[in-house]
Amino acid sequence: MSDEVLEKEAEYRARTLVEALPYIKKFHGKTFVIKLGGSALDEASSTLQDIVLLGYVGVNVVLVHGGGKEISDMQKRLGIEPKFIDGLRATDEQTMEVVKMVLMGKINPNIVAQLNHMGAQAIGLSGEDGPTLLAEPIDSSNDQMRHVGRIVAVNPEPISALIEKHYVPVLASIGLGYDGKSYNINADTAASEIAKSLNAAKLILMTDVDGVFDESNNLIKEIGADEASLLIERGIVKGGMIPKLSACISAVKRGCAAHIINGTRRHALLLELFTETGIGTMVTN
Repeated sequence: MSDEVLEKEAEYRARTLVEALPYIKKFHGKTFVIKLGGSALDEASSTLQDIVLLGYVGVNVVLVHGGGKEISDMQKRLGIEPKFIDGLRATDEQTMEVVKMVLMGKINPNIVAQLNHMGAQAIGLSGEDGPTLLAEPIDSSNDQMRHVGRIVAVNPEPISALIEKHYVPVLASIGLGYDGKSYNINADTAASEIAKSLNAAKLILMTDVDGVFDESNNLIKEIGADEASLLIERGIVKGGMIPKLSACISAVKRGCAAHIINGTRRHALLLELFTETGIGTMVTN
């Protein structure tokens, strides 16, 4: 590679840093809640690097994760056929054991280990620790949904205590009921409720699509909460994007800007947060 090419590359990197500077100043000392799941979890290496960098520029990061694909894989290995009702995993007592085993026995410690190896200080926990996420069954009369929970309260103190000590909390989306039972919580919803409880500056949901699309299949770069609600009501937003956009709308109405981005893209977080154009959909109030 010639000296001229190397010099141009260096200039490009310098311009990139200069472009990022106003955002670094703006976000220093702020708290971001980032949800990682699905295919984005399979391609998490660059995302975790981004999270480490965010920490070094003064952003407090809380990472919330699911693990639906790995839970389904483990169910099949154990001879349990995964079932979904209205988009939610049917979770009886046996399935709840699998959920806890996969999330807290495999995914959570793997994420924590990678973050620590990259230079962060990460600590893993679930919503049962503290407890942080207090839940109740969405339908206690249905045996298949007996351990699917809705969040009724968030105790942010365990997370805030870790943030104050400059740790990265890595939280699995499991809740604890007042009845002492464990509940499987939708990770998008968990991230939104945690963001609200922490008065976070941003909620970032990382998925395997580029963001929210309009009726002409064009990516929406920025949208207000009310307009986003209309997209759901009119059926333009469908399927798995509904809980994600609903989680964003809920957070935005409490003063938290929200983003839906494609977590399978390398360094998607930095591209969305530290460039003028961004790469996903930002929901504002």
